[in-house]
Amino acid sequence: MFHLTEQLRGFLSFQRTLQSSCKLARAFFSMINPSTFRELVSGRKRGPAAMLLRGLLRLCEVPYSWAMRVRNRRYDRGHAETHRVDVPVISIGNLTLGGTGKTPLVEWIARYFCQRGVRVSIVSRGYAAGKEGPNDEALELQLALPDVPHLQNANRVEAARMAIEQFNTELILLDDGFQHRRLERDLDIVLLDATEPFGFEHVFPRGTLREPLAGLARADVVVLSRADMLSSDARQTVRKRVSRLAPRAVWCELQHAPRELVNARGESSGLDSIAGKRVAACCGIGNPAGFRHTLESLGVKVVAWREFPDHHAYTREDIESLAQWAAGAEAILCTRKDLVKLQVATIGGIPLWSVDVQLQFSAGQREFETALASV
Repeated sequence: MFHLTEQLRGFLSFQRTLQSSCKLARAFFSMINPSTFRELVSGRKRGPAAMLLRGLLRLCEVPYSWAMRVRNRRYDRGHAETHRVDVPVISIGNLTLGGTGKTPLVEWIARYFCQRGVRVSIVSRGYAAGKEGPNDEALELQLALPDVPHLQNANRVEAARMAIEQFNTELILLDDGFQHRRLERDLDIVLLDATEPFGFEHVFPRGTLREPLAGLARADVVVLSRADMLSSDARQTVRKRVSRLAPRAVWCELQHAPRELVNARGESSGLDSIAGKRVAACCGIGNPAGFRHTLESLGVKVVAWREFPDHHAYTREDIESLAQWAAGAEAILCTRKDLVKLQVATIGGIPLWSVDVQLQFSAGQREFETALASV
């Protein structure tokens, strides 16, 4: 009895540590510009103040990292309860914080199965979803996949069962599910962003890792997104390290190629329509570096740049502020994730367009599709 009591106390202490660390991490991240945060944790920001702040973040990293290790060990050893549903489950997730291009890959996989006659549903936690409706990622997927049900629920086991019962779902796509281990899955796909594949070697908040790198060993497929941002040698370096961390995982490389411009009215325009123009660009995504890379490929002149926190809920005041900020630009560009929340075709009389991207495999597409087919 004493042993069980001590185990329970230890588990409750672990849960409190994890919850406290998560709250601290979320509060810190909401207060700082995403690019500024990455400048700090990457070490690019120099000076005594930056060094002191990195030291403080390192202290905060310790309990969060410890809690994640304990949590993973409990699941690995079968001490934490897991649930299997009656259909296959594919998880698409990240090792680092948002901004890896996960949503376009969820869309790609959903289309892959829909084209083969499989009834697919997407299940996600619904982070930052408001009382009035789904979050930005759900709105983005709903726009791209209007016939694919998307259930958002903090209890993803319950959401998966509802998808099966209500929609006769034959396959579940668990969006952002790598760290969610209560729902058993048949395939674990993990994206690494080329700009920071290993999270600056630290767990959040000292770096951008969601859990220690050892967790990558659970992955069945590892996808390097925006692979064109790295040289061939750099990609090979990342691949070799991944092969040591996840020796059984399939390796793939993706590019996010801009396809067209889309506005809130559903109208589209070719990319050549803005070539050489003066544009203002804004985004509220996890890793703005990827969007900046996309803009560079369009041949535009970015005369104004503005970042908002990830999952930012745009207000009327934001739109009025953007109208003043973008004065003099010929167009305003954002991501599709931002467009579904802004929901306006012009800002201050200036056309607002989102840059729609399409995924292109540069390596491993055949192996990737073989892994999907195995499910």
